Amino acid sequence: MDLTIGKKIAGLRKEKGITQEELSELLDVSPQAVSKWENDLSCPDIMLLPKIANVFHVTVDELLSSSPKKETVMLPAEQRKSVDDLVFRILINSSDGDKVRVNLPLPLIKVGLEIGMRMPQVSKNESLKDINFEELFKIVEHGVRGKIIEIEGKDGDLVEVVVE
Repeated sequence: MDLTIGKKIAGLRKEKGITQEELSELLDVSPQAVSKWENDLSCPDIMLLPKIANVFHVTVDELLSSSPKKETVMLPAEQRKSVDDLVFRILINSSDGDKVRVNLPLPLIKVGLEIGMRMPQVSKNESLKDINFEELFKIVEHGVRGKIIEIEGKDGDLVEVVVE
């Protein structure tokens, strides 16, 4: 399925859990401009593309590509960044409207696991209680990148764990 830049922006915005108005504020454009992009009535100015890509943590190439981005990949050893340069992101959109974003460098996660540290925003979430973060860290060390967990809890909470 080919994606237009408008559909790609809409999908990335929803994935990030922000409104058109919030995106317009981040990009210093009107909410109507964002709406027109997402409905394929116009395209963003070329000078905005790096800023849009930065907001969504993608490259301009990924933003312009008509193919959907793979959510999870296994990188060969020669293409991997050092684990010390990666970020572990936990995104929780609760059914009651709360949004929790935990962005931690992987070295901090590793130290936290070694000393038995718990993250209250994560450990109290019913959807995450059975996740073994030590095992997740091991698969990341072996080259898995991208969205490694997506859970929709029985209470409607949506939880994602992403490594970038």
